[in-house]
Amino acid sequence: MYAIVEIAGQQFKIQKGRSIYTHRLAGDVDAVLASDQIKVLLVDNEGTISVGAPVVEGAAVSAKIVEHLKGEKVIVFKKKRRKGYKKKNGHRQYLTKVQIEDITL
Repeated sequence: MYAIVEIAGQQFKIQKGRSIYTHRLAGDVDAVLASDQIKVLLVDNEGTISVGAPVVEGAAVSAKIVEHLKGEKVIVFKKKRRKGYKKKNGHRQYLTKVQIEDITL
C-alpha cells in the first residue's frame, strides 16, 4: 500500500514505515503531524487506486517528526569572464525528517 501526499507544498510517494525529508516543519521532535498538514492525493491499496479531486475523502496518514537537520552544502558560484567579478556563496537547506506511521482509508 502506498499513497501520494502533499506536505509543505511538496508531493511525496510514501509507504508505511518509511522516512521522508521535507522542508522544515513547525513542531517539536516526536510530535505527530496534524491531519491538516498532510493532504492525501492518491491511495493504492493492493491494486485498487483511489484518486482524489483534489484529496481522497476519508483517507488519513499518521506521521511523526523524527528530527530537524540541515541538508548538504550547495556551492553557488557566479563569475563574469574578463571582468574580475567572482562571488562564492554556500547554502544549506533546513529539513525535517518525517517517519510515516500508518496509512488508512
